[in-house]
Amino acid sequence: MTFVPTARTLMPDLTPAQEIVLLARTLWREGYDDHLAGHITYNLGDGTLLCNPWLLTWNEIRPRDIIRIDLDGNVVEGEWPVPLGIPLHLELHRLRPDVQVAMHNHPRYGTVWADMGEIPPAYDQSSSIGGGGDLVLVDEYQGAVDNGSAAAKTVAAMGDGELALLAGHGVFVLGVTVRAVHQRAVALETRCRNAWMVRAAGGPTTGSLPEAWFARTRTGDGNGFRGFWEASVRAELAADPTLLD
Repeated sequence: MTFVPTARTLMPDLTPAQEIVLLARTLWREGYDDHLAGHITYNLGDGTLLCNPWLLTWNEIRPRDIIRIDLDGNVVEGEWPVPLGIPLHLELHRLRPDVQVAMHNHPRYGTVWADMGEIPPAYDQSSSIGGGGDLVLVDEYQGAVDNGSAAAKTVAAMGDGELALLAGHGVFVLGVTVRAVHQRAVALETRCRNAWMVRAAGGPTTGSLPEAWFARTRTGDGNGFRGFWEASVRAELAADPTLLD
């Protein structure tokens, strides 16, 4: 599909399935690329979720591959199986029905900080831009999130947080839209990467940004940075014009 942006229309209208595919593709480029790992769910509000399938990597899925599942993890529509770690998402959507989109993966730098059991400082604007929400550390490792009990404890430990580092595992990013999850996930991995580089260089243990900046970036729903998500969508469609066909 060929799309030409205008000042009023920065990207084409997208279905939820197309949004999931584009979120997966854009985040794969940002380091969310741990082979078959990773789940994205989109709450349809009718007791079912759209979800990326098991057996396909994030850089190869297309809208026709997206499956629909119920809150027990049963496939309602689609030909592919459910991802193995889906209990994490099922418990999340049960306990927090206000969350429309949830994304879990094992990005390079986010996973390193999760493994260390530390929340990295945000040293720069790109690490916290766009209404980042609250980042929490869940270090009560109760087992893999393909276990319903362990998944429920993980979700409970997050509280109202929108982003989490899961100790010994990876990251979990939530939002009311795909745009919000994209913005938060990109900023989170930027934060984790830059903090690791600063630490490796022997730099300061805290950032130099004023507290007023962090207060501002902790507010909002993650939808405030118009143009960021749209630019990423256009890049994917330019790379593969047939992606949404």
